[in-house]
Amino acid sequence: MTGHVLTFTGTAVVAVYVLDAEGAELRLAETVRSAGRSYALPASYRLSGRSPVTDALRAGRPLWLNPSELAAYGPTGPTTPETPTTPGVSLGVLPLGGDGKGLGCLVVVDESPGGIDADRRGFIELYAHHVAAGVEAAGPEALTQPHPDLPGPTLDRLRVGSFVLHLGSGRLTADTQVLDLFGIAGEDFDGRVETLLSVTVPDDVPALMSVLEPDVLTSGTAQLEFRIRRPNGELRWLGLRAQVETGPDGTPRRMLGMAAETSYLRPRADEVSLVQRLSAALAGATTVRDVGRAVVGALRDPLGAGRVAVAEVQAEQLVVAVLAPAEPAAWPEVWRSAWRSEWPEPPSHALPTLAEALREGQVSIWPEGSALEPGLAGIGPGGLAVLPLPADGRIVGVCLIGWERRHEFGPEERSLLTATAGLVGQALVRAHALDAEHELATMLQRSLLPRKLPELPGGVAVTRYLPATMGLEVGGDWYDVIPLADGHVALVIGDVQGHSAAAATIMGQMRTAIRAYAVEGHPPDVVVAHANRLLVGMETDLFATCCYADLDMEEGEAWFVRAGHIQPLLRHPDGTTEELDVEGGPPLGVVADAEFPMTAAGLSSGTLLALVTDGLVESARLDLDDGVRRACQALARADPADPGGVADELLGGHSRRDDDVALLLLRYDGMRVRPTRASWTVWRLPDAVMHARRFTARTLRNWGLADELDVALLVTSELVTNALVHTRGEVRLNLTLTADRLRIAVNDPSPRTPVKPATVDWEATGGRGLLLIEAMSQTWGSVPLSGGKQVWGELSLSSPREEPGSGPPPEEPPEGPTDADDAPRAEGTRGRRGRRTRR
Repeated sequence: MTGHVLTFTGTAVVAVYVLDAEGAELRLAETVRSAGRSYALPASYRLSGRSPVTDALRAGRPLWLNPSELAAYGPTGPTTPETPTTPGVSLGVLPLGGDGKGLGCLVVVDESPGGIDADRRGFIELYAHHVAAGVEAAGPEALTQPHPDLPGPTLDRLRVGSFVLHLGSGRLTADTQVLDLFGIAGEDFDGRVETLLSVTVPDDVPALMSVLEPDVLTSGTAQLEFRIRRPNGELRWLGLRAQVETGPDGTPRRMLGMAAETSYLRPRADEVSLVQRLSAALAGATTVRDVGRAVVGALRDPLGAGRVAVAEVQAEQLVVAVLAPAEPAAWPEVWRSAWRSEWPEPPSHALPTLAEALREGQVSIWPEGSALEPGLAGIGPGGLAVLPLPADGRIVGVCLIGWERRHEFGPEERSLLTATAGLVGQALVRAHALDAEHELATMLQRSLLPRKLPELPGGVAVTRYLPATMGLEVGGDWYDVIPLADGHVALVIGDVQGHSAAAATIMGQMRTAIRAYAVEGHPPDVVVAHANRLLVGMETDLFATCCYADLDMEEGEAWFVRAGHIQPLLRHPDGTTEELDVEGGPPLGVVADAEFPMTAAGLSSGTLLALVTDGLVESARLDLDDGVRRACQALARADPADPGGVADELLGGHSRRDDDVALLLLRYDGMRVRPTRASWTVWRLPDAVMHARRFTARTLRNWGLADELDVALLVTSELVTNALVHTRGEVRLNLTLTADRLRIAVNDPSPRTPVKPATVDWEATGGRGLLLIEAMSQTWGSVPLSGGKQVWGELSLSSPREEPGSGPPPEEPPEGPTDADDAPRAEGTRGRRGRRTRR
């Protein structure tokens, strides 16, 4: 690890001098050199003499010498074969141990002619404190007389990393050693302090924040010891020492810090504390794999074992939960030959000694050199312990612990292993039951979701569902794809609050209810409103969120309703993505008379529509905005030609989830003959209806629909006249041509639905408009639209179009009337007389 320190400090040599037992001289205990460096340091310094090392120890503070200052001491510094006297290098000497302890000195040799700069001095000073702690814990004899069994690290074993915290921006730059200490992979580190805090034991977070918080820092040095939880569940102590630099105005500018593992400074756990730690770890184990990890984390390092295996015994097979280390090459051939996917399942009859131990049900210990079959001898050449795991009067599993070097088994350790076996066996049975419960809950939830999706004309839909990995209760996420009449399809995704059987029940009821209301032909807002009243009437404490989309597969028109749910995501054919702004209502089951407005959107061929639940974009470690941004980025770089691959891309990296994840993805392709659209804003002018008719006439000529012109102009006149007379605000005329139909629709800002009169008196001056529309159109209707509505009528084409015209109509109408406008003047007159149609 010292090579790592040499790298970030830029020094050529690092050495440690410690006081001898008499306190008369400083002796060279350890030296680490950079590759290609041949500097030599004196083997010892007499305290009575004068040298940089003795001066620094007597003064009790660091001594930094440039080449000229070092030369003034004479031949007391580093030498090389070519330079018997002190070469032109800089030297740093840092006393080890404060409060007058005087343990020794850390010496660094640097080749910079200008001396060691301030930044590197800061890191070296911090490093010296960690070296001093190691020397103090081990005792000087651990360095002057090194022995592998002595506690405490020497330089080549000291795990130290460095970091720089920029207090203005809050960005943290950390080397790989710091990330390894915290158990964070380099590619997963985002440069934020919060990422380090996330693996810190919660009780120690406030103390760590008090050191790293930029708003409360002052200049000086701070130090702290705290605990972190490694990914495998192991608890470790880390020591942090930081030095704050200030700017010219005294404001803290940045922090130089070092972190080191300090678990060795803690007292070694005896057998009782080890069992207690294992019991605590097993109490939180909810799966068989968790039990195995807890055993490895609690036993492998404290016992100094090289290999640990935990397996269930099932029908002559060892169903392995955890192997440590997990590399196949670390295990004997019988284990490697059975290695499938992740873990092997070796047959127990291939290991007769193990099979016998399992039949006897007693902890078996074989010391170094025991006559064992290769499949067991290779696990522990220095000693092997086989722990049958008892529970409920039977053997449910086995734990194998092997040592590489010779290991002596004392009576206390035998008792420890026996107690451990009982704890692990009971935990294994409990976890196995929880695994079965989780599998049952997952099967229940999947049975409530669609078994397969319908084939859609003009599009491809794919879904994904992933249950939570944190906790074992069934969740409430659901999705559905519902084919409707007239080429429409309803897309639904929702999430019931909580994770329980009650949430799953509500989920099944909501999915069934929404499907029933949709098939009945209700518009989207009515479907959601009915489902909301149903959930309120159930008098449950749970609520649900939902996003419902009604998509016309021919025309590409979609109507969205959102009830407290996440916004839909769109990927346009050009690759741009957006979070669709859908006006929302409250969650279902909260307010009985809640309103759920609709939002319209047009989809072009090749558009991807993604409906997701919050488990995909939000978690305890992921902010919602960041999650949505990541989802949009994944959607943008995915290949829309493979919707299944796009769905998998969106789910990437969700191996550990504290919530369910549901995804409904649709690629809209459109029908063989794609809709052609044109629209016109109707200004409230005296001749507004005339301009709308002219726009319609020009558009239909451009589309080659001369046969339908008269009827279309009549329907246009009535729709536009009714909107102008009975509403205020903007009126918009929309024309849509599909393969066999022409749709004429008028949007207005009034939410009132038009009412067709039951009868019309022959002397009445109005009330015939809707009757005319109904008579002339194949179908007609009205749908609410974001505070307003759309009234529409559809005309059947006399001959289906293979490919409609695509030329856009001009934006401005001609000044004078045209022949086409004069021809159907009688219909236009009747339309104006119908302006008083009852609404």
